[in-house]
Amino acid sequence: MTVQHEDNGWRKSSFSSAGQDCVEFRRIEGGVEVRNSKRPDEATIRYTIDEWRAFVAGVKAGEFDV
Repeated sequence: MTVQHEDNGWRKSSFSSAGQDCVEFRRIEGGVEVRNSKRPDEATIRYTIDEWRAFVAGVKAGEFDV
């Protein structure tokens, strides 16, 4: 589950506690943009829709489990 913020559509996991730093994401034209919430004014990483879908599928499949 994600939580929408009023800051231009940025979202982060609802599992993130208030005040903690987290990776945030938002939809942009043609893809998804990701940023570090601790440094919101620094560079972001952009992914195409297909790249984002592949990442989410990998997370759901446990590909990134430690």
